[in-house]
Amino acid sequence: MNTTMRTSPFINWLDQFFSSYYQYRPVNATFIGIHDHDGRLPDYSENGAGDAITDMKNQLDQLRSLPPEVLSPVEHIDRLLAEGFLKIQLWEYQSNHFHLGNPSLYTGEAVFGIMSLFLTPFAPITERVEAAISRLHSTPALLAQGQTNVRQSPPAWTERAIRECEGALAFLTEGIDLLIAEQKISNPAFKSSAQKAASAFSEFQRYLEGELLHQPSDQYACGDEALELYLRQGHFFEPAADEIIWYAEVQMEEAKQYLQEHATDFGSKDPQEILSGSADIHPTVEHYYDRYTELWNMVHDTAEEKDLLTWPDFPIRYIPRPGWTRKAAPYFYFLFYRSPAAFNRPLVHYYLVTPIDASMPQDEQEKLLRANNESAIKLNHVVHHGSIGHHVQNWHAFHSKSRVGQIAAVDCASRIAMFCGGTMAEGWACYATGLMSEAGFLTPLEHYSEYRSRMRMCARAIVDLRLHQGQYTLSQAVSFYERQAGMNHNAAHGEAIKNSMFPGGAVMYLMGNDHIKQLKSDMAELQGNRFNLREFHDRFLSYGSIPVTLISADMKRMAENAE
Repeated sequence: MNTTMRTSPFINWLDQFFSSYYQYRPVNATFIGIHDHDGRLPDYSENGAGDAITDMKNQLDQLRSLPPEVLSPVEHIDRLLAEGFLKIQLWEYQSNHFHLGNPSLYTGEAVFGIMSLFLTPFAPITERVEAAISRLHSTPALLAQGQTNVRQSPPAWTERAIRECEGALAFLTEGIDLLIAEQKISNPAFKSSAQKAASAFSEFQRYLEGELLHQPSDQYACGDEALELYLRQGHFFEPAADEIIWYAEVQMEEAKQYLQEHATDFGSKDPQEILSGSADIHPTVEHYYDRYTELWNMVHDTAEEKDLLTWPDFPIRYIPRPGWTRKAAPYFYFLFYRSPAAFNRPLVHYYLVTPIDASMPQDEQEKLLRANNESAIKLNHVVHHGSIGHHVQNWHAFHSKSRVGQIAAVDCASRIAMFCGGTMAEGWACYATGLMSEAGFLTPLEHYSEYRSRMRMCARAIVDLRLHQGQYTLSQAVSFYERQAGMNHNAAHGEAIKNSMFPGGAVMYLMGNDHIKQLKSDMAELQGNRFNLREFHDRFLSYGSIPVTLISADMKRMAENAE
């Protein structure tokens, strides 16, 4: 979607870049709010993938042959990011790390191709049902492509795909029935198409269990060359992977020391014992849903009182996860807060919280409330995701002058729309939690718990890089999380699998957060008594979801030129 009035060779090229992006990534397009491809699924057949590769190579050739022209700073950044995106995608399309080696890619695209049409009411229900029927009809072909293309896979990826098949079957049977009832869907082809798609998932699951699990690969690592590509052309980091690992190790040790040294502030010598006490402080069943909104309002009021940034008029409503999603959701990358669409989005965005009701057995109620305790609601669901963190950053991104920055951090089937949006999206959400702590919004215990979060953020960066360098096996990554980050086995195993599937994806939290803090310090030094925190945050967020390193360079350049 072109939001600029100026035309030039580069802008015309960028128009074609986005047109191709949506054509070859139709499920992403739906999440982004471009609905021209809502009836299609990706084509990973030999011809389909070959067409995508040829198209991307042609785009790069055309970009390099553009006549010289003066680009604005924003256009220059978009050029860097689009070129980097194409280079990374070419590697992904030609490697064994994605559609040629990971069956989970197929299950995720197929399921979220359907779910994406019903998570928000962006169009009349009849139109969305028609698009869903078309995608359901395409599901057997997509899964058959997965069976053809993926003949060997790391066992953990295959096991994840098997679980996702189980979730898909729950969605396409019980979930579809509930969706039909909830949305009053009358088109009989919807149910019959879902049944055919369910049969395709059953067949794919039999292939995964009966054949692919017996053709294991140990190639969880993307390798040094690809990792360098992600770091340089995606995040635009200057330090090499080994330098980042060293930095993360130092920062993790400092966080550990803080936890140990300040444990006695809470009457104990054991940080784990102190932090586990947070689960005891939680709302009642009757007050559970209201507590999300109450804390959201408190964050808003604190941000306004402290003049932290410009708070957008971007309503969000905390609601129970819809019934049609509940059985399937635990099997997938099903987010509580999924980024709103960049375009054509509804006026109110829904935050889908874990449902609870008084009819649940008492022990289940207590377990759920302890997991969704006061600190978890405040720090994760409100500060990090639903308010000053992701939600506010997303609003600013959608109004950015950068066309890449508008869409890059939109959540899609298994990751954000463009890798380059990560350090801003996740860096800002982590930074925002620290900002609210500085504003006095966190309790002493919550402030203390943020050092455990930082310790784990550092651990994720280390595992991400060491695993893809080939220094860690998957089991060694799991062990590192258990020993060094205090994760239980299931959490450590799940995190390590996610790290292995998405190279460079976990390092964005630590480095994004710390680059923002460093930029704030640098700008305060450059501007002296002219530095204003609200103006800094508003200016920073105005760039959209692009690498923090590029924002930092541009903001400091402008500040130095203003001197």
